[in-house]
Amino acid sequence: MTLASKVAGELEELPPSAAVSLQVGVDYYLDAIRAIVDIYASKRDVDIIYVTSTISSQAILDILKALEIDSSKIFFVDCISHTMMGTAVQDSPALFVESPTMLENIMLKTEYLLRKKKSSEKLVLLDSVNSLAIHNTNYVLSEFMHIFVSSLRSKDVNTLILSVIEHTTPELNNIVNLVCDSIIRVVEEGTQ
Repeated sequence: MTLASKVAGELEELPPSAAVSLQVGVDYYLDAIRAIVDIYASKRDVDIIYVTSTISSQAILDILKALEIDSSKIFFVDCISHTMMGTAVQDSPALFVESPTMLENIMLKTEYLLRKKKSSEKLVLLDSVNSLAIHNTNYVLSEFMHIFVSSLRSKDVNTLILSVIEHTTPELNNIVNLVCDSIIRVVEEGTQ
């Protein structure tokens, strides 16, 4: 069984409106994305709202295309492209937020996409909380996480909060753990 299949199996067991801390080793980032998008979401016909503050939505789409993963049910709230490039890409499945500090805009654009998409099951992937922590104070980030996850729970939307293990602090782990029901670690077997 591949690592991606194992992670997808753990995602299958999630109850409705679950919030999960997805702790990913830096070398296993693509395994985590494959598990979410290619195995879990495609099997269940899930719309994914992908909030990205680390890698641009276009770069993620390029990676998915290279891996031959269908991206037709992924919609982005992109918090980094405007900062990096300044302009939006035509015909992109993304809504752009000017900066990762604009947390209220992230919530509003996520809410808009959730209302717009009609599939019965939806998933919000927040990638990554490490990047949001660079741009926001712990207090502001904690408040955002609580409101964001509570709002998604009330709509029966599952939430995955991705953090990169090698770049996480104990304070950031505490912020995430306070709003999550469970933890899935995406690392090589036998490592903690």
